[in-house]
Amino acid sequence: MIILVTGAGGPAGEAVSGYFRKQGHTVIGVDKQDVDLLDRAAVQGLADRVEREHGRVDGVVHLVGGWRGAGSFAETDLRDWDLLHDLLIRTLQHVSLAFEPLLRRSDDGRFVIVSAKAAQAPSAGGAVYAAAKAAAEAWTLSLADALRGTSSAATVLVVKALVNDSMRAANPDAKFSGFTDVGDLAAAIGGLYERPAAEINGTRLDLSS
Repeated sequence: MIILVTGAGGPAGEAVSGYFRKQGHTVIGVDKQDVDLLDRAAVQGLADRVEREHGRVDGVVHLVGGWRGAGSFAETDLRDWDLLHDLLIRTLQHVSLAFEPLLRRSDDGRFVIVSAKAAQAPSAGGAVYAAAKAAAEAWTLSLADALRGTSSAATVLVVKALVNDSMRAANPDAKFSGFTDVGDLAAAIGGLYERPAAEINGTRLDLSS
């Protein structure tokens, strides 16, 4: 399979890329120094290159993230919204628009984002983050509707937060209750290929329990 991982330089991106490479798949890892995902033309250029070299894409795992919060609702800084809009929404829009045609050509394609429980249960100080995640979910579910009837699916994976070994090492006394390990995230994404596309297309799968 041909798997594109955006945000590949982060802990989650490294875990997902490593998982698929160990399975013998071709992974195209993209981080901010490789392609500016805020540049629509650059993202389209990436999709065109993948099409020339591979003819299709079988997985797009969009892991570009970020977080901003405030002490209270009234203290919310809308500059944080501008930042999260670009990171969580605009990059998703560019990637999904560019790669949807290639996903349609796959015999078993998957498009995946990682959302947060905060999107459905926002805190007073987390308005910008929750709203951005909710918007990203809505966009992905629209993509799912576009893929309906094909062999591909778009799915939202929901976590409380992600955790990795370096976080545990830096905070050895922390319990990280309800957090999802990046290795478990990678396995969950791989598991999406074990289920029919029609069964998981347009669904929100909660990994936090």
